[in-house]
Amino acid sequence: MASPLFSLIFLLFLSHLSHSLSTTTTTTTTLDVASSVQKTLDLLNPTSLQDQSEKTQSQPKSSSLSFTIHPRASIHRNQHHDYQTLTLDRLARDSLRVTSLVTNLNFAISGTNKSEMKPVVDTNSIFKTEDLSTPVTSGISQGSGEYFARVGLGTPAQSYYMVIDTGSDINWLQCQPCSDCYQQTDPIYNPTASTSYNVLPCGSQQCESLEVTACRSDVCLYQVSYGDGSFTVGDLVTETVSFGSSGSFPSVAMGCGHDNEGLFAGAAGLLALGGGPLSLPSQIKATSFSYCLVNRDSDKASSLEFNSAAPANSVTAPLLRNPRMKTYLYVGLTGISVGGRPLSIPPSIFAVDDSGRGGAIVDSGTAVTRLQSQAYNSLRDAFTEQARNLKPTDGFSLFDTCYDFSSLTRVAVPTVAFNFAGGKTLALKPENYLIPVDSRGKFCLAFAPTDSSLSIIGNVQQQGTRVGYDLSKSVVSFSPNNC
Repeated sequence: MASPLFSLIFLLFLSHLSHSLSTTTTTTTTLDVASSVQKTLDLLNPTSLQDQSEKTQSQPKSSSLSFTIHPRASIHRNQHHDYQTLTLDRLARDSLRVTSLVTNLNFAISGTNKSEMKPVVDTNSIFKTEDLSTPVTSGISQGSGEYFARVGLGTPAQSYYMVIDTGSDINWLQCQPCSDCYQQTDPIYNPTASTSYNVLPCGSQQCESLEVTACRSDVCLYQVSYGDGSFTVGDLVTETVSFGSSGSFPSVAMGCGHDNEGLFAGAAGLLALGGGPLSLPSQIKATSFSYCLVNRDSDKASSLEFNSAAPANSVTAPLLRNPRMKTYLYVGLTGISVGGRPLSIPPSIFAVDDSGRGGAIVDSGTAVTRLQSQAYNSLRDAFTEQARNLKPTDGFSLFDTCYDFSSLTRVAVPTVAFNFAGGKTLALKPENYLIPVDSRGKFCLAFAPTDSSLSIIGNVQQQGTRVGYDLSKSVVSFSPNNC
């Protein structure tokens, strides 16, 4: 019979072995390779998408506050002949987007940003707190990485596709007469056809809130430039914004652009959802708003909603503000987990410091999540270590971690999750971080490093999740599978 001392030592050994095994176990999930590749093929096949879009239209989202669903394929046909070149165009535009966000932040930190202005309040207008919604459609077929909302403008209301942008504060659309206008899907807005159109004088509070402005015959002029060289210039006006049958708001300030150049192909303009005084949420005094971004390669659509409650199953995180940059919507990100194990990333990497640098924003216009180099390297190294059974292949554009899944229909991959302040965790679906870059089965880890102190959670990681911003309670909510 074994001695008590031997038995004790043996039990301690087993306990240590069990602990070691438990700490090295990798949590995995299944990526549907065949489905993802098929979507890339369908995206390049207009006939296939049209057939699917008709099915989507016959099954609108069940909500009394939703507009009719508009499939992406009905907006604009994709001009690319293969998925690889489309991906390269997406990533090139995405890099310009990130440069623009970082440049704007640096400009604000330098002390020359005018975003400290208080929100505009129209005391003559009293609105009920009610749900307002508008459809959100993938705009990737436009040659851009943004998403488009179907918005009613003017009196009588006319519908327009507009880019939704959580990183901007100025709403604008192309207006007649055009000295230079790019091609859009809808007819260009005609101010003379609307009885609710009014120009704003130079002394108006809205005009004073602009960062770049000028005056012409007491008409306030605006200019907005983007990191990719795109810009819009015109008159600052007010117009009625309609949300289908669920309501409308008069006298919303926006730019009426007569000179517009850049890569907004298809969209009539931009709907700004940032935190500044001229953004749409600020002007309509919304207590909250939320959106759900459909998969960028799908033909489906979803909705952008104002003043609606977050779903009960939401993962919540603090909505943070940077006093140097009120436009951006920061989230209390504290870490990242791979395979069920937290990475060794100092929480300070995701925090805003006293100078206004750092932090993590949630951005609808950026496609690929950008992480500070230290955080990205930790994520990449942990993922590649836990994915040693996968077949690696060469990098692609800004992606340095790619795999060959050409012989697979489904594959088990390590899980990836965001960790937020308060102990909440958002587990990403595999298609939110392993994405196809061609139609032959090459998939890449959809994260990229940045030398900037700013981390950005992009729309690839948000797809299929309803992202909500409770502005009154300063809470960001994430509700997977709630489009």
